[in-house]
Amino acid sequence: MPSHSPLRTAAVGAGAATVGLAGLLAGQIRQARHSIGVSDERPPSANGVYGDDLPGAPVRCLVLGDSAAVGYGMTLADATPPALIGLTLSHLLDAPVNIHSEAVVGARSSDLREQVNRGLPFKPDVAVVVIGTNDVTHHVAPHISERLLAMAVRRLVDAGCEVVVGTCPDLGTIRPIPQPLRWIAQQHGKALARRQTVAVVSSGGRAVSLGDLLGPEFNERFDVMFGSDRFHPSAAGYAKMVAVLVPSLASAVREPEDGDLGADIGGRIMPLEEAAAEAERHVGTEVRRAGRTRAAVLRRRAVSRSRAR
Repeated sequence: MPSHSPLRTAAVGAGAATVGLAGLLAGQIRQARHSIGVSDERPPSANGVYGDDLPGAPVRCLVLGDSAAVGYGMTLADATPPALIGLTLSHLLDAPVNIHSEAVVGARSSDLREQVNRGLPFKPDVAVVVIGTNDVTHHVAPHISERLLAMAVRRLVDAGCEVVVGTCPDLGTIRPIPQPLRWIAQQHGKALARRQTVAVVSSGGRAVSLGDLLGPEFNERFDVMFGSDRFHPSAAGYAKMVAVLVPSLASAVREPEDGDLGADIGGRIMPLEEAAAEAERHVGTEVRRAGRTRAAVLRRRAVSRSRAR
């Protein structure tokens, strides 16, 4: 009788393959982090009032999250997401917008608690959160990310603040992340985005899919849409992200009646989990609660042209 049965041989082979894959992925993680790098430089603060000559009631907007919310890589404050949000939102609302950012480069969902602590004294009317990429790249368990995000949204909502969350983007076109690690990160990011949507909507906020925001257009116009580190967006990339988020921010502050704040494209009511899966596949899709039920309203918005002043 042979000392090693076929089943045992197969098991040993599978184990060796698993160890080999783990070693490959560990090496790719080190390679990707070395390629991307991290700089201590941060863009100038974009905090302040935008559209202070506009007639509407002032709106206080809090910005939370990671480097995408900060605008990592930008050298001018006006090119960062907080400034772009302030400029665009003020004109959509025809009102001054006071921007206050507590976002931090490298933040994960576990950092939201402290960001909310620092942001609540600002007494925000609306908050925008962009988080999730670092949870994926640092292997945070999805259920932990989901729970931490839900807690942050609930605290803001309980304080009387409307909340809009940009969910984890598709990481499939981040070139410094090699294959197969890139494919794994992409799948984990998509799964996290679905969980984030459920967490945000269940907690009283609105989730907006950033989905393949880094997808086809970013892939085709790589040199334009990504910054020099090939990981973080360029000024054009950040502007596109803000264009996806601002219509939902404006709607959260004041639902439009005449379409001036962003046209609804196909609003539908469906079960929340189904809406989360649908949103993950279509960038710019907003999901919010339908009354007090488990159902959700799913809609896609288009940014209207800002009125010239």
